[in-house]
Amino acid sequence: MRLKVRHATTYTYDPPAERCALRLRLFPPSFDSQRINTWTVSVNGQALQPLLTTATADREAIWTCQGGGEEIAIIAEGEVETRDTAGVVRGLRESVRPAVFLRATPLTEADKKVEALAAGVSGETPLDRLHSLFNAVADAIEYKPGTTASHTTAAQALKAGQGVCQDHAHVFLAAARSMRVPARYVVGYMLALALPANGEKVTETHAWAEAFVPDIGWVGFDPANRLCPTDRYIRLGCGLDAADAAPIRGNIMGGPKERLSASVDISETQVQTQNQGGPDSSAQGQTQQ
Repeated sequence: MRLKVRHATTYTYDPPAERCALRLRLFPPSFDSQRINTWTVSVNGQALQPLLTTATADREAIWTCQGGGEEIAIIAEGEVETRDTAGVVRGLRESVRPAVFLRATPLTEADKKVEALAAGVSGETPLDRLHSLFNAVADAIEYKPGTTASHTTAAQALKAGQGVCQDHAHVFLAAARSMRVPARYVVGYMLALALPANGEKVTETHAWAEAFVPDIGWVGFDPANRLCPTDRYIRLGCGLDAADAAPIRGNIMGGPKERLSASVDISETQVQTQNQGGPDSSAQGQTQQ
């Protein structure tokens, strides 16, 4: 599948920020299930190139502003060819040991309820048990926007029984790690099969989890959609939790009030053969959170 993405994020400051420093992980990697045809990242019209690649194959760029920061407009856009590999991640040039992702964080600390959820999964193989786990997480947490926040922990989301994709991923991570399975948080984009039932446009990036399976490697699990990632997914990067994997992080000096707006537009580009004529067509879709 060929997917076209435009991810726009705008921060507005009042009064203007005195100094801004941003770390941007907005460069999707190429590996077996996705190939980057074109991709650009810019801040206030200035094109950026990644300065380094992390041990998990995430590419990072740095942008700074020394005053007059009234508005920061970040645009990441391009075209990516994707392939369905049933969620299996192969060809990613990373050097980190899977055991690193056994480490809990404040957002993914397992409590007794999380441990009980993990203890209740079944299956003959490690992969079977992980499929059982991601369905158990989906059963336990109703997808309901606006009920949780960025600081909501896995334990809090599971107790509430509702949340968004970040919460599904955090609970999966906490439960998998309690089973001694390395698991990590993944952020990216998803072309939804259909618009949400309420017709509202979802404007955020999407999140899911990856778990390390012996003899297979890293496999993606998306409890929010009860799917292993398909060719409708574009992987940006990963981390121990949502804060660690955030595509945009930074420091702002001057104590201004901040206002954030964001949008993600993703569509499938249909390639026409020459004898069909006419312009390329595209089917619009939205990311799901």
